[in-house]
Amino acid sequence: MLSSFTVLDLTWVLGGPFAGQLLAQLGAEVIKIEPLEGDMARQVSRHAMEFEGDPGFFLSVNRGKSSLALDLKNPKGREVFYDLVRRSDAVLYGFAPDVPRRLGLDRDTLLAINPRLCIAQLIGLHDQPPYASAPAFDLIVQALSGVMSVTGEPGGRPVRVGYQIADLAGGLYLALACVGGMLKALKSGRGDLVQVSLLDCQLALLTWQAQNYFLSGEVPTANGARHPVIAPSDIYPCLDGRFIAVSPTGQQFWQTFCAAIGRTDLAEDPRFKLAKDRVENVEALTAILNEVFAARASTEWAEHLFASRVPAAPVNSVADAVEQPLARLRAMVEELPHPRSGKTLRFLGNPFKYAGAEPLSYPPALGADSRATLRRLCGYDDAAIDQLVQQRVISEGGPA
Repeated sequence: MLSSFTVLDLTWVLGGPFAGQLLAQLGAEVIKIEPLEGDMARQVSRHAMEFEGDPGFFLSVNRGKSSLALDLKNPKGREVFYDLVRRSDAVLYGFAPDVPRRLGLDRDTLLAINPRLCIAQLIGLHDQPPYASAPAFDLIVQALSGVMSVTGEPGGRPVRVGYQIADLAGGLYLALACVGGMLKALKSGRGDLVQVSLLDCQLALLTWQAQNYFLSGEVPTANGARHPVIAPSDIYPCLDGRFIAVSPTGQQFWQTFCAAIGRTDLAEDPRFKLAKDRVENVEALTAILNEVFAARASTEWAEHLFASRVPAAPVNSVADAVEQPLARLRAMVEELPHPRSGKTLRFLGNPFKYAGAEPLSYPPALGADSRATLRRLCGYDDAAIDQLVQQRVISEGGPA
């Protein structure tokens, strides 16, 4: 889908690299531009979760990329980068807002080199003081955005979303922004800068919770797994100590659900007959359903309700989720050999399904593609590349 596009990925750690990997999954050539010491993610969790020396954190968001290790603080390194820009379609970066100008990577400089370039910038909060230099880690953004206030049990402490939703949603928006920018350049012949803020993305994802607040002035609160305006839509403990999630939304599903659990009386009970009645009497309904579901194991309920076409599913662990048949059917678990040892490692698959999609390559070793990339894209000969290596402008084939 994006096989004719070349993207220079200068991002690091999680959100930005996730955007680069999404673009690679859409078929783009993504060149990871790293400092000579490598992306910091290469060191994260190294002692706890690694495979053949490669940290799991880095492996999770850097498949399908090549790696070019380049010192952008060196004037010669910037000249190398400019040569790459001339032959690329987009640049992703996640520097603090004042860094691009200091490094000569700002909008005006890069567009003067390549007027068709899309520059997709990921920032934390805002690009003006006093926020421009403020650190914006995932937890901080979750706190500022209000998402923690609607996550967790009613009346309990605010809870962070179980994975890095601020970083990863920022990556999703950044990838979409990059595709939009490249399409604009393709149609108009003129590139531009598009900026994505981690905080903006989380505020945007508040969608109907924020809209309801604007309309009513009522502040949304945490509801645990329970939906605030649909009932039943919650999780219920089962005989095996696990939970099942159930959400028979709408009258037809509600009646089908009641029949499936052997409680047709609930469909006619005036407390639960209509949607508004079920919401008003959700505590009484929850008490009844807790008793119902406690009679059988979660797997039994899940199979029975699935066969009855009721919206329900067991609450899976991460292990359950990646081992379930659906994950295999959808090719959401892939296996790749380690490029040096040959040992096999599993990865998450490509969520984009399209003709011609290929499994992404193993995440690159630091600088492993420096020489080949400069030779192919920029026309450098081996003598010129050797000189850059000797001057510590680039490195090649460094440790993973």
